[in-house]
Amino acid sequence: MDKEVKYDHLSEDEQLLASLGYKQELKRTWNSFSNFAISFSIISILSGCFTTFGQAWNNGGPVAISIGWPVISIFILLIGLSLAEMTSAYPTSGGIYYWASKLGGVKAGFFTGWLNLIGTIAITSSVVYGAATFLNILVSVLFPEFSSRFFMGEAIYQQFFWFAIIMAMVTLFNTFSSHIQAWLSDISVFWHIIGVLLIVAILLITPSEHQDLKWIFTNKVNNSGFSGKGVYWFYVLPLGFLLTQFTITGYDASAHMSEETQYASNAAAKGIWKSIFYSAIGGYVLLLCLLSVATKPDIVNSFDTAVNPYGAGSVITILIHSLTPAMFKLVLMISVAGQLFSSSACLTDCSRMFYAFSRDGAIPGYKTWSKLNRHHVPVNAVMITALIGIIMTLPALWKSPRGIPTAFFAVVSIGVIGLYLAFLIPIWYRWKAGISFKQGTWNLGKHYRWINLLAMIEIVVVCTYFILPFEPAAVPGNKEFTWVAFNYAPLLVGTTLVILWIWWELSVKKWYNGPVRTI
Repeated sequence: MDKEVKYDHLSEDEQLLASLGYKQELKRTWNSFSNFAISFSIISILSGCFTTFGQAWNNGGPVAISIGWPVISIFILLIGLSLAEMTSAYPTSGGIYYWASKLGGVKAGFFTGWLNLIGTIAITSSVVYGAATFLNILVSVLFPEFSSRFFMGEAIYQQFFWFAIIMAMVTLFNTFSSHIQAWLSDISVFWHIIGVLLIVAILLITPSEHQDLKWIFTNKVNNSGFSGKGVYWFYVLPLGFLLTQFTITGYDASAHMSEETQYASNAAAKGIWKSIFYSAIGGYVLLLCLLSVATKPDIVNSFDTAVNPYGAGSVITILIHSLTPAMFKLVLMISVAGQLFSSSACLTDCSRMFYAFSRDGAIPGYKTWSKLNRHHVPVNAVMITALIGIIMTLPALWKSPRGIPTAFFAVVSIGVIGLYLAFLIPIWYRWKAGISFKQGTWNLGKHYRWINLLAMIEIVVVCTYFILPFEPAAVPGNKEFTWVAFNYAPLLVGTTLVILWIWWELSVKKWYNGPVRTI
């Protein structure tokens, strides 16, 4: 009875949060649109569809995009629906690891939390690096003389410089009130909608010629360097699906922001699946339009820097050869701005995950990372996640023999693997729980049975492919093998898991008790 009286003065959101063990510390100033907006901004079709376009083109070609995108999007939506149901039941900033703790126990929550943390940091780093790459191209187009002298014209150093600058900029923005982050996310949604519509109009109207639908839906490309019977369909093409799997990710941000969202049990759940659904549709339209203007595929496929200075499969090459200089610059500016919005949203999401995991004592130095500033923002968590992201991306200062930005795709793979393995654990325990799982206001009813199952199968398949080499020079034992081309995603994720397991066995299990009640 005393407990009920104590909670009488709390809002419905605060009462639900209190029942989960937490008092309201973050400011609950986000509405349902803002919650949807941050996931939509992190997914950012203006980011992923441009920065990883080459991965799909080189590993599958138009088929990997025109057919691969909608198929993979459906499976991602099933994963999102599975997460949305758990978000409704447990709307906390801890999100995925909190669900795993409640459904699978302390150990499951601990490993889920670290996988989720690794994934969010890697996704943030890859989005910021992608933005830096396109910003560097924009600078070189607008100021060619400056660009030729800047870092002696070495694009790889220029990109890392802009990467550090953008990371510092979004770190600064994320020290301000969370209301500012919500405002930026809201603007980002409109920028992505209007920007994509404008780019689509430019691609449909301004080029003098377009590819036909038959070419878009049947043309195959294999620039991977791998060959052999069945290699294209069973190895190369699935690697091209990284475009879709990377672009439509980060939607768990709606769960991480649930303690700052009004009516979170319903709004955060809808924020997850709606951000996936609308991004999938918008991204598909944008990608089909990009393919339609790829009228010089021989140039796009070229590894000769004199013919194709932006690298094989680059979307920049497609745009340069299909648009007027003015239209090319406009499309580039729209994309770069969208990527900057996405970068800021990614760091917001990442810092909330770091804060929540620190609040429960799972990260060394947790007292420092769980502190809030006067704006009720975990500023220390913001800064440490940005710093780790820069360190993680340092290998991008070296390029592979074939000129492929292997380090970038490795960081992308780390993000995808970390996040989706983190998703897998609570989905598995929710599936096992069956009807004993206490559903929230938004739920899947009995459909969880097949939705959860298909979601788990897709995650296992995806994570298996993305730990594999991207090119022959990355295969250990190959006479052309070089560590510069190596996909270090499995090495980093695997080493981290081994260290975590040793730490767990020797120390953590003796003192870590999972989510800590603060009320």
